Amino acid sequence: MADVHIGTDSRLGRTVAIKLLKSSLAADPAFRTRFRQEAQAAARMAHPTIVRVFDAGEETVADASGSETQIPFIVMEYVDGRLLKDIIREGPLVSAEAVRIIDGVLTALEYSHRAGVVHRDIKPGNIMITKTGQVKVMDFGIARAISDSSTTVAQTTAILGTASYFSPEQAKGESVDARTDLYSTGVVLFEMLAGRAPFRGDSPVAVAYQHVSETPVKPSSINAKVSPALDTVVLHALAKDRFARYQSAVEFRNDVETAGSGQIPVRRTLDDSGAGLFGAPPTTASGSELALKQLSEDETMVRTQRRPPVIWVWAGILSVIVIVISVMIWAFSLTPSSDLPDNSRKVPSLTGQTYDKAQNELLDRDLAATMAQEPSATVPKDRVTRTDPPAGTIAQPTDVIKVYVSTGAQPVEVPDVANTPIADAQAAITALGLVPGSVTQENSASIAANLVLGTDPPALSAAKTGVTVNFTVSSGLVTLPNLVGQSLTAASDLLNGATVQLLPMPTPDGGCPQKPGSPITKQSVPPGDVAQKSEVTLTYCSG
Repeated sequence: MADVHIGTDSRLGRTVAIKLLKSSLAADPAFRTRFRQEAQAAARMAHPTIVRVFDAGEETVADASGSETQIPFIVMEYVDGRLLKDIIREGPLVSAEAVRIIDGVLTALEYSHRAGVVHRDIKPGNIMITKTGQVKVMDFGIARAISDSSTTVAQTTAILGTASYFSPEQAKGESVDARTDLYSTGVVLFEMLAGRAPFRGDSPVAVAYQHVSETPVKPSSINAKVSPALDTVVLHALAKDRFARYQSAVEFRNDVETAGSGQIPVRRTLDDSGAGLFGAPPTTASGSELALKQLSEDETMVRTQRRPPVIWVWAGILSVIVIVISVMIWAFSLTPSSDLPDNSRKVPSLTGQTYDKAQNELLDRDLAATMAQEPSATVPKDRVTRTDPPAGTIAQPTDVIKVYVSTGAQPVEVPDVANTPIADAQAAITALGLVPGSVTQENSASIAANLVLGTDPPALSAAKTGVTVNFTVSSGLVTLPNLVGQSLTAASDLLNGATVQLLPMPTPDGGCPQKPGSPITKQSVPPGDVAQKSEVTLTYCSG
């Protein structure tokens, strides 16, 4: 769907992840509009288990033909961790760890569903585990932006590629709701316990068909270490009928916790589980409906109940209209509130402040602070570089905010990167805290193309982190002079010289009289820049 880059928010001094969406999606105006709306919805969600969206917009870029195009981008929280799909690739997870991870996913879904946002694309590739073990769910609303736009099927291959986690209603093209996310979460839980998805096929269509028509096996049939309690939870989550599966993330999480403790959750009846947020499940005609139908068709049955007075009927209709209009007026008069709950605080931006001032600002918000140090080439010494969690995150009063303070630019020695590829040289410079600068090409007879000839500042000289290092690299070419009129010996010596190192190929010409020194009458390669080690035919008069 996108190319992801690591970046730095220069204004707040924090590391961010930047997603540039593929041009095949960006070309659709409907998608760009839907994407902007969904990015705004995702940006309003602030929860420790959800990857924050800091910004979104469109970047104007020029393609190969010189025409300008608009490329949508998202600036997101940078998560230092691993994708869950990479962890699962190493084998099934221990049941306790799978329960802990799925608990974090369901916590994120509970928050997003209450905010009215359905993810639509829950899968291990959209779940990250930080180095401290925290669960982070990302890309909220993006799947909706793609599926609701007018993009073609060919342009949505990325979404079709996640068919292993489709709900039956998604596979059938029906409307989706929060229970769609819960089904996909059940697939993720199955994959963590069994080491593979419940359905596999040669194509996305084949997998989607299995989601609609085939019953999944128990995870314990693949991994014997899975308990019967977790089998029960997984199969309940993977029910084909959305009214038969879990109806809320809270219900799902409670059962996961119960199964994690070794107890089999109490199975709810269809009516109890379905008559909640999404209403009662569709059934056949009830007894009252059958009685009314019979009453309308059977002329021998006589109505014994007296009808209410007409004025009561009209009074009821008028009351309903008044209530509906009042509710509409109240709803349109609401304004979004940015007030935070009393039990939470928003971490302020402290970059550039002294630690004492930053600590006092956090104390004013009932947040505790602890100091950590790190070198910085851009932030002055003894000034705040960033916080963990980053600015804008909602933290609890009991949370301790780690405030990173700059120790200034650190002394460093410019490494010797001569005769190394330019990409490796730039990586070595970056690893030491230096900044790769311009790259200038220069002709060389002995150093291959794209290998470094030297740096500025020179190798092994003293510098500080943040200093820009410019490179001179070999162009892979040498400069060939004009040899016509020179003697054969002088021309050959010049080509064999250390600064040229080309291969002279003397060729006699019997059609002209021999002259002293055998002067060159023609050279096969014209003067100018030529490839290293090229052969140059030198034609001279031999008589």
